[in-house]
Amino acid sequence: MQSPAPTSSRPLPAPLDRSKPVWVAPMAGGPSTPRLVIAAARAGHFAQLAAGYTSAEAMTREVREVRAAGTELFGVNLFVPNVHPITAEANEVYARSLAPTAARLHHEAAPVALREDDDAWDAKIAALVAEPVPVVSFTFGLPSAAVLEALRRAGSVLVQTVTSSQEARRAEAAGVDAVLVQGFAAGGHSGVWDADASPADVPLPQLVEEVAGAVSLPLVAAGGIASSRDVELALAAGASAVTVGTAVLRTPESGASDLHKNALADPQYTSTTHTRAFTGRPARALVNRFVLDHDKAAPSGYPALHHLTRPLRAAAVAANDSSALNLWAGEQWRHATSAPVAEVLGALLSAGERMGP
Repeated sequence: MQSPAPTSSRPLPAPLDRSKPVWVAPMAGGPSTPRLVIAAARAGHFAQLAAGYTSAEAMTREVREVRAAGTELFGVNLFVPNVHPITAEANEVYARSLAPTAARLHHEAAPVALREDDDAWDAKIAALVAEPVPVVSFTFGLPSAAVLEALRRAGSVLVQTVTSSQEARRAEAAGVDAVLVQGFAAGGHSGVWDADASPADVPLPQLVEEVAGAVSLPLVAAGGIASSRDVELALAAGASAVTVGTAVLRTPESGASDLHKNALADPQYTSTTHTRAFTGRPARALVNRFVLDHDKAAPSGYPALHHLTRPLRAAAVAANDSSALNLWAGEQWRHATSAPVAEVLGALLSAGERMGP
């Protein structure tokens, strides 16, 4: 197959222009450890800490750990508050539907009141202004102009996750420095902004071309990157770099649970799908029993459903039961290996790119 004619990519802002063109995506909930970020950086690759679901204090501790290791180029990713409203009644109905799963896990499900929060947004912004990091990135929505300005004045490069040309235009108008174009095949949560929308089923190179035609910002491509060929296609479409998540989930440096790592290599799992069953937001996961049992009944309701199912997910880990865990995985999860992260990232680069910028 002949490669497409390359589209001119745009220079990344400093200091991101010092990284090799394969980055490590932030993965909230445990996988993105300081160890992973440090190991990637030592191999010349940009990586980010994932501040979603953590406290501002925990985020700051991880930032300091990365800095103490001598890592100069790294980022922090934040979940922008973007509540997907759900009624107390709908929350209770879904909670009742989870009872059979709770019984199967021998977990005594306590009544869970509707819970919404902003993931300690203000505290995290204050911490990143007080102790600036080289890059701050955002997903789930666009921060306010005041937040962007505060972080910009602190000296951070700002990167916004988008899933469409429309979102990219809004991000450019807000003044971010680059956009991360997340495609349909990406594992874990989609960054789609609209509470009721799902990501469009568009091949990543095509999506990159569409966004490149809509904005003048540098682009980073994400979603389903599993080979050097995938990298080449994304760069040829106009991306200045790519970022990978699932590809490094099984590495020794990843903080993903052993249950999750082992499931990615388990032949019983044969497909992935976008589901709201675990958190109320669309997220791509391996199709396990939890997805089969609860996907159809799951409403749009984030972060309420995240809080509702969290005890069950913890019980699944305790029971070593992958059938009830949120097994985030991109469409090309079969390519994920247990090799060290530096080896995984190096294999994604073409021969000419291995030398880095």
